[in-house]
Amino acid sequence: MQSHLQEFIDFLNFEKGASKHTVSNYKRDILQFFKFVKDKKVDRELFKKYLDQMEEKGYSPSTRMRKQAALKTFFHYLIAEGKIKEDPTSDLKLPKLGRRLPKALPINEVFSIIKSAIKNKRDWAIIELLYATGMRASELISVQLNDVNLDAGFIKCTGKGDKERIVPVGDAAKKAIEEYMKDERPKLLKGKIQDTLFLDRNGTRMSRQALWNIIKKYVLKSGIRLKTSTHTFRHSFATHLLERGADIRTVQEMLGHSNIATTEIYTSVSRERLKKIYMKAHPRA
Repeated sequence: MQSHLQEFIDFLNFEKGASKHTVSNYKRDILQFFKFVKDKKVDRELFKKYLDQMEEKGYSPSTRMRKQAALKTFFHYLIAEGKIKEDPTSDLKLPKLGRRLPKALPINEVFSIIKSAIKNKRDWAIIELLYATGMRASELISVQLNDVNLDAGFIKCTGKGDKERIVPVGDAAKKAIEEYMKDERPKLLKGKIQDTLFLDRNGTRMSRQALWNIIKKYVLKSGIRLKTSTHTFRHSFATHLLERGADIRTVQEMLGHSNIATTEIYTSVSRERLKKIYMKAHPRA
């Protein structure tokens, strides 16, 4: 379990775009739990003992709440990634603090980022595909050559819990991928054999951190102020589809959400954006 901590930290940094403060606190809280656990089996009973110990040591309610949230998020990640089968925190009920709406980029800012990457065919293809499909970072770096069917306009992607889904790919992303595969990918391979679609400069599978650095580079180049991660493109993908009349069930399927309630949060984003436009534009708003 401890061996998966760095993967989780990378997930917070590069997929969720969490703040340095949150990442630092979560890492410290999880390491504290590992110190308590030592070599014991982690189950609900042990987790309850840990919660009791925190209370006995006099931690404030807010500190205990943060530590519980860190552990619940960590174990939820391990379940979603198929690393463990039972979640010892599943009985833990945290108070509802109100769900933050995901941040989506305006369409013109997405286009600006894409335009800034167009001279690097690999990076251009990556950003086009993130926005075209709403893939998670982990899904994008796992795409294999035999998952790609550009003639049919589809890519197979493997999501959380190794669940596979087929996502459509539009003309803009198809063109970018075709040019990358024709010109840039062979140069990166350097004669090696590698089935992963997107390669790093060594001709091997790209890491999440390398992907994050690519996104960061072009966001800065475009002058975008909103904190933008790979997940921001996923949020933008869903929000823009719903704003333009896409059926929510179809968007759910493309995102790979098992529960439609997760997808419905994007309808709230669309309503909020519409309201802002109305309040800004209507003479009597």
